[in-house]
Formats: sequence, structure tokens, C-alpha cells
Amino acid sequence: MARAYSPKEITGMSIPELPLDGEWEKAFGRPALNDNWFIDGESASGKSSFVMMLAKKLCEYGNVLYWSLEEGAGLSFKNRLQMFNMEAVDKKMIVVVKETLDELSERLAKRRSPHFVIVDSVQYVGASFHQIRKKLLDRFPKKSFVFVSQLYRGEPKGKTANDLKFDAGIKIHTRGFRAYCLGRYSEDTTSYFTIWKEGAIRFYLNE
Repeated sequence: MARAYSPKEITGMSIPELPLDGEWEKAFGRPALNDNWFIDGESASGKSSFVMMLAKKLCEYGNVLYWSLEEGAGLSFKNRLQMFNMEAVDKKMIVVVKETLDELSERLAKRRSPHFVIVDSVQYVGASFHQIRKKLLDRFPKKSFVFVSQLYRGEPKGKTANDLKFDAGIKIHTRGFRAYCLGRYSEDTTSYFTIWKEGAIRFYLNE
């Protein structure tokens, strides 16, 4: 039988936070350092740009692995790296493109492997939620995974994506070049992170 905790024991626990600041903290609060993220959004909503901005921000707190499944190391991905000057975090971030889930799991088992892992997109992993949970989430509970998902008719595309969204502590939806937090750490559901100011102004003026 699993141990039961009293409220006092839980409130007395030291749980490391991700010390977000500025607009990041305003939009997403201060989530647990090891909690998992889920990001979805329609095409041309700023989702890919936001993911790259988040990757750069996370480099302030630890090393980042970007598992680029959908775009690989193609031209669009290269252009986005240049747009956000990702060379500035060159020693904090690595990109893998052709690894399988098993290979990624073994990479993460190595000493000093990255703390933050971005999976873009979950539809290209080719695995069920239970397989991802077994090989990533349960095996590496002290890491933080960021799952990026396509949408279909307004919902994450596929059962795996839906299950990952339900499981994640930080849920982000991009719309009109803004990233809205739907997770556990921000009480204000109207707060947002601006991905591209000019694009957001045009989008919401024409809505």
C-alpha cells in the first residue's frame, strides 16, 4: 500500500519551481521544475515560433533537447533557429532528428543528459500514450517534457495527443500569435504570452 500524507507534510515539502519571470511568469505562473508541458495550436497561430522561444527560455534553467520529428533539420527549422538567434544558446541545446523513441530513451539515460525535452510533434513519435509514459515519463520523472501537437477540428490530433494533454501540468494553446495557459499554475485564464505583437494586433482587430 502506498504511503498516505497529511496536508501539513505536503505543504512542508520542498518542490523545486521553474523560476519564470516577466511576461513568462505573468502568463504561466511558476510551475514545478519537473512538470510536463503540452502545446497545441492551429497552423499560422505562432505555435512553432512560441516553441522555439520557450526552448530558448528553458536554456536559462538547464540543458534542452529538441526532438525535431516533424521538420527534421529542414530549411524551415533552420530559418527559425536563425530568427530567434539560437546560436546564443548553442552550448545549452541539442537537436536530434532521426532517433526512435527507444533511442531517445537511451540517450536520456546517459549522465548529464538534458533536463528539458521538447517533442515536436507527438503525431510523429509513432507510439501510444502508455509507451511514451513507460519509456519517457515514468523512466525520467525528474525531467520535464514539452509535447507539441497538431490540431484536428479544434482538438489535439489523435488519442495519444489527447492523453498527453490531459496528463500535462502546463497546457498551452496558441491563437492569433498569443499563447494562452490552460494549466494548473495560472489562475487567470485570460492571461497570455505575446508571440508576435504586430501579428496579434492585426489578428484581433480583424476578428
